[in-house]
Amino acid sequence: MSTQFWLWTGFNLFVLAMLAIDLGVFHRKSHVVSLKESFAWSGVWVGLALLFNLGVWHFAGSTKALEFFTGYLIEKSLSIDNVFVFALLFGYFAVPPLYQHKVLFWGILGALFMRAIMIVTGAALITKFSWIIYVFGAFLILTGIKMVFKREEEIHPERNPLVRLFKRFMPVTSDYRGDRFFVRENGILFATPLFVVLLLVEFTDLIFAVDSIPAIFAVTTDPFIVYTSNVFAILGLRSLYFALAGVMDKFHYLKIGLGVVLTFVGIKMLLVHTTYKIDTLVSLAVIVLILSTSMFASLRWPKAPKAKGHTPS
Repeated sequence: MSTQFWLWTGFNLFVLAMLAIDLGVFHRKSHVVSLKESFAWSGVWVGLALLFNLGVWHFAGSTKALEFFTGYLIEKSLSIDNVFVFALLFGYFAVPPLYQHKVLFWGILGALFMRAIMIVTGAALITKFSWIIYVFGAFLILTGIKMVFKREEEIHPERNPLVRLFKRFMPVTSDYRGDRFFVRENGILFATPLFVVLLLVEFTDLIFAVDSIPAIFAVTTDPFIVYTSNVFAILGLRSLYFALAGVMDKFHYLKIGLGVVLTFVGIKMLLVHTTYKIDTLVSLAVIVLILSTSMFASLRWPKAPKAKGHTPS
């Protein structure tokens, strides 16, 4: 069998093993994830990504290693937007902290599957239709500009078309039933609000993946590098949520920084076949500079506290 087959098989077996250890050993029982635990797990996932990066450098060379690291950094930074939306969803549905890890675990498992399909499809499109990269580039520029200038909007999950469609086919209980996604009452199968939140987490990640996956294709068109950098960033998303959810509001300029990053990556895509092609190392330096500047600006010029008003019940 080919080397590529064993690479893909071995990596996916490693991911499944890590997820099994996570769910079956460390989070076998539902519990509130502490700040200390979230930082520890964040360190574990980042450390594993860096070790993998060293392996890429050793076996595939410095160019591939740099592509992996840049792709990982892009995906990791863009996933911060996911964290913000997850926090809003959990707050809106009043999801008890005890059950939030379970929702994120299964949500991220579904995200890995969806992203694998999107990456393979994207790579096939770029291989067959080289001009598609310009479409991706233009899309990223428009998305980035929209992110920079878009004002904050309230989220109304109950208006989500996926939620509306789901409720047409399955009844939903009025309150939580522990950490269960489904319950059977009087012979009728009900979904719980926890499953509705899981649906929205999956839907949110799918929307964000439409931005982040083309962004990594600007760095490399190697499906394995795109996939592995995505997976490592997504695997650390749960711990990142528990570590950052409480302080996200302090980094109010970060969304602008992410928009600038997307715009820059889109421009890089449009220049990929020209003499003005942007080197991967230069891209990495620019992305780090943009993100660090937006974070510094957020701390230097903090957001004014919102005036307290009437909160609808």
